[in-house]
Amino acid sequence: MAELLYQGKTKEMWTTDDPEVLRAVYKDDATALDGLKHDVFQNKGELDAEISSLVFEYLMKHGVKTHFIKRLSKNEQLVKKVKMIDLEVVTRNIAAGSFCKRYGLKEEGEKLDTPVEELFMKSDALHDPLMNESDAIAFHLLTHEEHEQIWEISRQVNQLLTKLFADAGMLLVDFKVEFGTLPNGEVVLADEFSPDNCRLWDMETKDHMDKDVYRRQIGNLIDVYERVLARLKDALAKED
Repeated sequence: MAELLYQGKTKEMWTTDDPEVLRAVYKDDATALDGLKHDVFQNKGELDAEISSLVFEYLMKHGVKTHFIKRLSKNEQLVKKVKMIDLEVVTRNIAAGSFCKRYGLKEEGEKLDTPVEELFMKSDALHDPLMNESDAIAFHLLTHEEHEQIWEISRQVNQLLTKLFADAGMLLVDFKVEFGTLPNGEVVLADEFSPDNCRLWDMETKDHMDKDVYRRQIGNLIDVYERVLARLKDALAKED
């Protein structure tokens, strides 16, 4: 019988008959402000699962190693069981969100000369504090070698997805990814990649096409996610 291993804000992780494979179930929940803001939107889980599946398939096609195996149903995936690294790994291409607030930038939208790379400890109670490599190593969250690997993969992800989303008429402003280690110690991209954990702007209008429409109450989340999915499918079809 399947066992619930993890109940997150937007996903559940269940065991399968294979001890090295888990079933990820995407929920219809949307959260913000460290979980203080919470709502449920019909079909959100299906949209997140499909977008994330398409992105992971694209990344794997281009050589990025991930925990993803396949999409199982509209809101389910099969993934490799990994030991998660308790860090949020953030890459910023354009100044936006908390980055602007932290450095007193009055307006969003300045293109950064080089991508900014940041680590945050995963802790709602502490509001995900910013960390550097030595912080993370001191807290035994990862090793120096693992730190090098996560950034090597993140840079590859940024290069590939900046182009993919540009082909879909969107700017990849920033994104947060998570990593895990396989039983053999190999670091792989894990969790998900959807408008929940990245900022996407329309290339021409700069309209928000991500969870900021919910976070800031500036649009309809489901409509926006459906547009992201449609554009992504078009871009992938042209590549094939």
